[in-house]
Amino acid sequence: MEYKGYKIIEEDNSVLIEGVKDFSPVHTFECGQCFRWIRQRDGSYTGVAKERVINVSFSDGMLRLYNSSLEDFKNIWYDYFDLGTDYLAVKEKITDDEIMKSAVKFGWGIRILKQDLWETLISFIISANNRIPRIMKSVEKISQLYGKEIYMDQNKYYTFPGYKEILNSTIENLNICRAGFRCKYIHSASKIINDEIISLKDIKKMDTDDAKSYLMKLAGVGPKVADCVLLYSGTKQDVFPTDVWVKRVMEELYFKKKCSLKDIQKMAEDKFGNFSGFAQQYLFYYARENKIGR
Repeated sequence: MEYKGYKIIEEDNSVLIEGVKDFSPVHTFECGQCFRWIRQRDGSYTGVAKERVINVSFSDGMLRLYNSSLEDFKNIWYDYFDLGTDYLAVKEKITDDEIMKSAVKFGWGIRILKQDLWETLISFIISANNRIPRIMKSVEKISQLYGKEIYMDQNKYYTFPGYKEILNSTIENLNICRAGFRCKYIHSASKIINDEIISLKDIKKMDTDDAKSYLMKLAGVGPKVADCVLLYSGTKQDVFPTDVWVKRVMEELYFKKKCSLKDIQKMAEDKFGNFSGFAQQYLFYYARENKIGR
């Protein structure tokens, strides 16, 4: 069957999507935007998202989603993998210099996932001053403690819990997830959202600056975390997450001198505009893998 320009085949508990371009599981799942996708021995990735567990593989334009129905593909995975965005057109918009050309060529298969906003918020609160392996372990532990059991081929996985499940815990119990000082921020965010002091549903209706300021009312959410939450949940694409390391990268690649975070934000807005998030992701992955700014 045809679905939004793709040929879809459903067989053997799998959905196969033909004609997918600009997609690499390695680039997408290991570029720093998500923490619950694990590479398997055969090069595929197994992950938990949207209260589902699937295995993803890709070869010669064919995206294979194992443990997925056609209905789940239409209702969940089409948007989650951002299959409605023309990434070739995005790349053309942002590759106006040799640096970006190199970054895009290196990370050609990155797609920005549209992850659950709540899970993204907690994951990036945990990410502050933290390393990816430790973030992944903390997110997984929270899921084991408070999430629901789901299965694929008799193997057990855990969904990411909602704010009510976390709120019913204590900060002391949350410490088991080894998120350190961030545990109090996780518990605080759960309470604030449960009490409807902040509504995550309202964020999509706001412009980017207002959405960012709104998120930053939460303890543990600074400018960089807010930008990451907005970008990796698919809520806003005109953000350019910047921390001290990204600052060093931009100084080395573009400014050739010391600059401020404000300088970088202004440059991203002027140079990349509505595509700033895509540009940052290509640059971030390229710089990290090539040890630029270290």
